[in-house]
Amino acid sequence: MITDSPRWVKSSYSNNGGDCIEAAINLVASRGVVPVRDSKDPDGPVLTLHPSAFTGLVEFARRVAL
Repeated sequence: MITDSPRWVKSSYSNNGGDCIEAAINLVASRGVVPVRDSKDPDGPVLTLHPSAFTGLVEFARRVAL
């Protein structure tokens, strides 16, 4: 049985006042997914992404942030 709990982390670039997401990348190995949530609403909905989709999201955010 898998009993891993998400360990939520926020990007080190997220010092902009809270418009951030948190991801639980520790679940990739055991569950094959990356849960993502709004850092301002930790009890709100969680979007579960395939690792390649999460990578795409991060790459997109990097391009937009420039």
